[in-house]
Amino acid sequence: MSTRPQSSAAFERARKVIPGGVNSPARAFGGVGGTPLFIARADGPYLFDIDHKRYLDFIGSWGPMILGHCHPAVVDAVMAAVRNGSSYGAPCELETELAERVVEAVPSVEMVRFVSSGTEATMSAIRLARGYTGRDLIIKFAGCYHGHVDSLLVSAGSSALTHGVPNSPGVPKGCTDDTLVLKYNDCAGLAEVFRAKGDKIAGVIIEPVVGNMGLVPPTSEFRKELRRLTQQYGALLIYDEVMTGFRLAYGGAQELLGDSPDITAFGKIIGGGYPVGAYGGRAEVMKKIMPAGPVFQAGTLSGNPVAMAAGIATLKELKANPPYRQLDALGARLEAGLRTAATDAGVPHQINRIGNMWTLFFTATPVTDFDTAKTSDTKRFARFFWEMMDRGFYLPCSQFEAAFLCTQMTEAHIDQTIVAAREALKVFA
Repeated sequence: MSTRPQSSAAFERARKVIPGGVNSPARAFGGVGGTPLFIARADGPYLFDIDHKRYLDFIGSWGPMILGHCHPAVVDAVMAAVRNGSSYGAPCELETELAERVVEAVPSVEMVRFVSSGTEATMSAIRLARGYTGRDLIIKFAGCYHGHVDSLLVSAGSSALTHGVPNSPGVPKGCTDDTLVLKYNDCAGLAEVFRAKGDKIAGVIIEPVVGNMGLVPPTSEFRKELRRLTQQYGALLIYDEVMTGFRLAYGGAQELLGDSPDITAFGKIIGGGYPVGAYGGRAEVMKKIMPAGPVFQAGTLSGNPVAMAAGIATLKELKANPPYRQLDALGARLEAGLRTAATDAGVPHQINRIGNMWTLFFTATPVTDFDTAKTSDTKRFARFFWEMMDRGFYLPCSQFEAAFLCTQMTEAHIDQTIVAAREALKVFA
């Protein structure tokens, strides 16, 4: 890997005053080694580090930058909002306008509440499910990440009925006693749990298309069983679309898949790159939230005008000029090129892709859940990551994170990526 002296110096400076030198563990390069890059600016499909090197950005701030960085419409909207004040602690019409756009786009959502992060959105959705049903148990799936909520920071148990065990110090065991961790895409395990505990289950939370163990799609049988069982037993189905909402389709993964969950958590794109989250669903469920109902949730910066303006501008652009077919075509071109390059290099691999989200896994085993994702050769991935970085391509710094395309990428960008990957993969041959 090539040297980046200014980033190295910046990282050492940061480590003196910030735990681990970063404000989110995903940025620490723990999965690939080396020193994280410090970014000076971004523009269109590119990032520029403080060592004056340019990278084609396949992270997009972990998803929200579907329009690329510094899109003129978003920048103009944010500048106009800032001139009127960044936070009021009082209602503004921008909140209502963005809510109307979300409700219009997502048929399963009749009302929506804004928060300031995806973690807040999933945490609040879980509380709402419990408050609405009067039950305590929540089902999640191994490998799905829903933010750093105490009750959801759990590892997989050894059987379908095993309760979650906290996988972070500081999370009391009692916080996860009501969380059941199941295997993704496992219909039999899901049915077993509902037969045993169905009348105690408040809800099931799931990434409908997983991005947090790498890109892993659901099977149609699994999705249908999820919907059937939750309806049969009166539990709420919660789709965590913090990553997929407005990215895989204007109506999110649920539009693409033809699904209708009870509650949906949003984030990323609906803030246009600014801190935001939201959760929404049927009116009868959402009206349980205070002040309309008894379930408490609040936030001073929720619905702040800057994030709302950025989100409105982003959704306006996505609706006026839908990019999804274009991005899917680019994704297909990239998938085919990477598959050929890896095959020619004799490197065991799997490529999972839906639309403009994708992951290249270094394993010969089809990746359908967390166990199969963990068969990947993470050392080989780390080497590939740095080979690509040295060629000017910024990939997720973990085998277990999805990559994203943006509307500012072209066929030329994709072809350049394939050429670089072919060169990088030859290192393993």
